[in-house]
Amino acid sequence: MNDNPTSPTISANQQWYERAKKVLPAGTFGNVAGDLVIRDGRAGRVWDEDGREFVDFLIGSGPMVVGHCHPEVVEVVEAQVRRGTTFFANNAHGIELAEKICDAVACAEKVRFVSSGTEADMYVMRLARAFTGREKILKFEGGYHGMSDHALMSLAPRRLANFPNAVPDSAGIPASVRDTMIVAPFNDAEAAVRLIEAHREELAGVIVEPLQRLMPPRPGFLAALRESTARHAIPLIFDEVVTGFRLAYGGAQEAYGVVPDLCTLGKAIGGGFALAAIAGRDDIMAHFDQGRVGDEGFMLQIGTLSGNPVAAAAGVKTLEILARPGTYERIAKTGTAIMQALEENFAGTRIAVQVVGVPAMFDCVFTDQPVHDYRGVFHADKSRLKRFNALLREKAILKSEGKFYISAAHDDDDVAKTVVAIEYAARTMAAEA
Repeated sequence: MNDNPTSPTISANQQWYERAKKVLPAGTFGNVAGDLVIRDGRAGRVWDEDGREFVDFLIGSGPMVVGHCHPEVVEVVEAQVRRGTTFFANNAHGIELAEKICDAVACAEKVRFVSSGTEADMYVMRLARAFTGREKILKFEGGYHGMSDHALMSLAPRRLANFPNAVPDSAGIPASVRDTMIVAPFNDAEAAVRLIEAHREELAGVIVEPLQRLMPPRPGFLAALRESTARHAIPLIFDEVVTGFRLAYGGAQEAYGVVPDLCTLGKAIGGGFALAAIAGRDDIMAHFDQGRVGDEGFMLQIGTLSGNPVAAAAGVKTLEILARPGTYERIAKTGTAIMQALEENFAGTRIAVQVVGVPAMFDCVFTDQPVHDYRGVFHADKSRLKRFNALLREKAILKSEGKFYISAAHDDDDVAKTVVAIEYAARTMAAEA
């Protein structure tokens, strides 16, 4: 056995992975498996350090909605890099990006920039507390709102608890955090409204992914949350880090016709760079402005790279590209074709599977039970999903463990290659069943 990590007898990917294991916990950045090391990306494809080409439905976990290295985005980024990479002060690109967000997103009267979706979700919950003077937040089981202590309550519990009890998803979270979170089942309007009513005097806000992970809201679910929270003057927060500028130019608020009080945005708005935002009603966003709310109401938020000019320039250009006629129709056409291929190829097998999601993002859930909330996914056959992903990767199709992300750059050749891989995966899994 050759233990030399620089030996030419092992692949470049493996050489880098051996080096990573010496300096990174588990040999990864904490995202996907460390044995894949990406070297390049162009449009809807990526290449690893071995030079292997993949159709890329990971797209950076969502940000590359116009594709990798879009020439117009690269042009504005290169121009800004030559002028300076960060200033810790207002810059024109950031101001223009905030204008575009306010024009596009229904709830957005003011915008505050941060550097990640985790920051945005952490700050928006704090903002709701500052505005209401209350402490508790209602979230939905399975809802992902970043990596803060409060967000990591009942994101992916390995043991199911009775509602509204929260379950910590990570070591290191103070026990006291559990008492500040109320957990409801997603897509159950009656249960959610009942919990809002029961805790209305202590709720600072209700935070929800309008499309939770892959699961679309049932008709009337978001409207019921809007009506109940409005009646009790409780801020309703849409986490649109994923759905913003993806389901439609105006995000889930446009797609579903329900307007929250606050939202968070990320991924698409940074054009592949570290940028996210909180947006919402002027009177709530005023708590970022000490001159308007005074010392007691002021919510401190400072970030070295918040509104970074390079990221903002990429974001402005990305939104400009997304706003062009036909962009969302193209994403829908691509996603629909792949969803149909999944349904058709597994239909003739004995494998229980459902294609869950919308054309912009979806996946297979291997179960014969309804999938409307976290518990539907929890009880699905995860080993089959893992096998499915591995078979796709054999055929040079790259996706996350639980999602296809569609970009505007995926073309007919990408779809054709993906359909062939789906046929192979379904045929192989059927033979193994």
